[in-house]
Amino acid sequence: MESLDPAPAKAPVIILVRPQLAENIGMCARAMANFGLTEMRLVAPRDGWPQKTRMKKGAFSAAAGATGILETATLFPDVETAIADLHHVHATTARERGQAKPVEAPSAAMAAAAARIGAGQRVGILFGPERTGLSNDEVAFASAVITFPVNPEFASLNLAQAVLLTGYEWFRHAHGEAPPFAMPAESPPVTRETLNSFFAFLEGHLDRARFFWPEDKRPVMIRNLRNIVHRMDPSEQDIRTLRGALDFIARRGAPSDGDPPA
Repeated sequence: MESLDPAPAKAPVIILVRPQLAENIGMCARAMANFGLTEMRLVAPRDGWPQKTRMKKGAFSAAAGATGILETATLFPDVETAIADLHHVHATTARERGQAKPVEAPSAAMAAAAARIGAGQRVGILFGPERTGLSNDEVAFASAVITFPVNPEFASLNLAQAVLLTGYEWFRHAHGEAPPFAMPAESPPVTRETLNSFFAFLEGHLDRARFFWPEDKRPVMIRNLRNIVHRMDPSEQDIRTLRGALDFIARRGAPSDGDPPA
């Protein structure tokens, strides 16, 4: 067993209680790394820790690069010692345990965790073994329960899925919901001058092809066409590309079947 570090943490501690499979431990490390969770504690893993060569290989392979979390994972004999330095502990469970303590969805729990950690507290999250989950005595160590709003007819999550969902909510509350990238603005929005020129070009070709028929429907058909383009909110380059493609078709025409393009 390794000693506890009293230094303040910037994220919740993930505590896997009696995990059974090396691969699941590795997948949990991967899920943790996805959302900035770096500290893993292992309570009495079935096959021990550090594991033998074959099992270690399975864990490190499943971690998909998040091996640093496995290399620094700390081992404890029981939940009581694993949480000794923490100020607030959540226990994850899919079942009602009849214990008088708050029951929260991951979103609410991680919002509170972010506030606690921001105030300098240390927060831990307990996850039970794959087949049975946490025991009632282990849940009793927690300050609050986290349960996932899932289909009640199939409520079982695997261990890494539970860590992933909780980690996502943590990251969302701690760092915001802005996506990591946006669509590049390769061209500015189209000017009215370019757009009106395109409409004149398009409608001129459609007039020559006698598209606007019957004649009394012409104003409505033109409005409909223009509204389609306006709803697209095109860029300057979009309209130039579209005009170039339509101009090519108008000048060259479509090749007959079997003929190569001109």
